[in-house]
Amino acid sequence: MSDLAPFHFAFPVDDLAAARHFYGTVLGCPEGRSDTDWIDFNLYGHQIVAHCVGDKRGAVAGHNPVDGHAVPVPHFGVVLPPAEWQALAERLQGHGVEFVIEPHTRFPGQPGEQSTMFFHDPSGNALEFKAFADLGQLFAK
Repeated sequence: MSDLAPFHFAFPVDDLAAARHFYGTVLGCPEGRSDTDWIDFNLYGHQIVAHCVGDKRGAVAGHNPVDGHAVPVPHFGVVLPPAEWQALAERLQGHGVEFVIEPHTRFPGQPGEQSTMFFHDPSGNALEFKAFADLGQLFAK
């Protein structure tokens, strides 16, 4: 695979201090620029921006069945090398993060086999981090 360009993703939060703690301390994302209503974070080389928009509980979220689990939609995250994924899973467990879907291997022995985990940030945004032993399986059919 070629080098990927960093993506930019802006998402709503209802408590900027809680977002700063979760993304900065729990996930370990270095903080970039910020203002009174937003904070940039470096998520493994990608720019994510928490925008404080107040109460976002009216947002509609759903779930789709994937490999026997109810996957929250929408969600975002990063595909990591396996060792970094394992270190992140242990870091999250050490911080007492409650998983929506515990760290596990999905599609074992099939095309697209991957390690995955899902959890929410303090504002209810769903995140998925995954790893492939063979990154060539990322788009396998």
